[in-house]
Amino acid sequence: MNFSVIRYILGSVLCCEGIFLLVPFVVAVVYREQAGYYYLATAIVCFLLGLCARMRRPKSKVFYSREGFVAVTFSWVLLSLMGAVPMYATGEYTLYIDALFDTISGFTTTGAGVLSTVEELSRATAFWRCFTHWSGGMGVLVFLMAVLPLSGSSNMHLMRAESPGPSVGKLVPKVRQTAVILYKMYLIITVLQILLLMTFGLSFYEASTLTFSTVGTGGFALLDSSIASYSHAVQVIIIIFMLLCAINFNTYYLLLIRRPKEALLNNSEVKWFLTLVFASAAVITVDIRGGFHNIFEAFHTALFQVATLVSSTGFATADFNLWPEFSKTILVLLMFMGACAGSTGGGFKVSRLMIVVRAVRNEMLCMIHPRSVKKVHINGRLVPDNIVKTALCYMTAYILILLLSVLLISIDNFDMTTNFTAVLATMNNIGPGLGVVGPSGNFGDFSVFSKIVLMCDMLIGRLELFPVLVLFAPGMWRLPVRMPEFRKMEDYEQ
Repeated sequence: MNFSVIRYILGSVLCCEGIFLLVPFVVAVVYREQAGYYYLATAIVCFLLGLCARMRRPKSKVFYSREGFVAVTFSWVLLSLMGAVPMYATGEYTLYIDALFDTISGFTTTGAGVLSTVEELSRATAFWRCFTHWSGGMGVLVFLMAVLPLSGSSNMHLMRAESPGPSVGKLVPKVRQTAVILYKMYLIITVLQILLLMTFGLSFYEASTLTFSTVGTGGFALLDSSIASYSHAVQVIIIIFMLLCAINFNTYYLLLIRRPKEALLNNSEVKWFLTLVFASAAVITVDIRGGFHNIFEAFHTALFQVATLVSSTGFATADFNLWPEFSKTILVLLMFMGACAGSTGGGFKVSRLMIVVRAVRNEMLCMIHPRSVKKVHINGRLVPDNIVKTALCYMTAYILILLLSVLLISIDNFDMTTNFTAVLATMNNIGPGLGVVGPSGNFGDFSVFSKIVLMCDMLIGRLELFPVLVLFAPGMWRLPVRMPEFRKMEDYEQ
């Protein structure tokens, strides 16, 4: 295990977070808030610790899959631990565990909160909560890939460990260029939404915070009513960008290089995703029609809730906890499915679901015709058997962790709907669930133990299970670095 390069990466992560923490400090200076000093102090501490960790450069900056798993998992834990410090120091959170819960929820783009009201927060803290969504949406380590002097293959280990989806590939031959392209597209989408929201009357502060939560598919808002108090025009803009950021960013790259047929027409994942979104919204519209003045208002409300949950954003314009059971069931299924691979959204992922469904179909056909050979194809391309196997293993591990987490938090004696959707919402990085944790509720009533379980679920869900679970594998920490029989990163692609 190359611990020196892991130390170097963690130091770089701390320096990066120090830069991020200066943003809420600037907000506090603009609005003359005392809370800014805590963010400045934490930023200085992060810089000093990061510089100390980077002071001794590693002899070898090349590392393998094991180091990638460790670096990514520890980086996200370290980001959250330090990011919660100023939130607690300001006194706006009475317990550090609550500040840590919201910080992890922010960086993992979950959007689950413990506060009964967010309107009493200082502007600096409210901005920081939303900004954690944006910084965690594309991935902090993906950002660092553009500046870290690591070899290309080593960068790929980081990207595959942090990026969501059944498989992760490069847009261009060099991984660093891929990271730059991803962040350029991310920035363009961010700036575009901020400008559109400001066009419809929002201040720069409101537009930027809502955009950070939307583009990062997080869900933290400035008001207790979430997005319900904003105009229909603002809500429509948010719907559009929630769906845009729930689509694989490779699609936009293909459009940029003028390959629209491959990006849209031959992209079965995008077709599945958009079809399910609008079909679900249409069915829910019919089911809830009686509670609205006209069908257009019902469709708008239904589409917003569908978009916010399937993209794992977590905003709300209505308390869907009060909707008919049929509509709530559809929303829970969408929470499970989630967004597309390679997006900022969470969930099981559409492409992974496609692989599982087609693998089951092929198995049934093989039972009918034992001599036939069936393979899984996506977009007309053969899906390797190891990817199919890993998708099935992922689903098994996902269900086991889900059930175990529900069992563990049941000690708080909440109803099954609350427990199940609380775990589902945190593992899929969605935010609101049903019952006590519905759109009008929060996670503040859970015990400290249950909050720790749910925080672990958020981290495991954001890192796609295996990068975290593999740390507990037998022999993970004692195998020599260059043993030829150690499995490579490609064998762990989700």
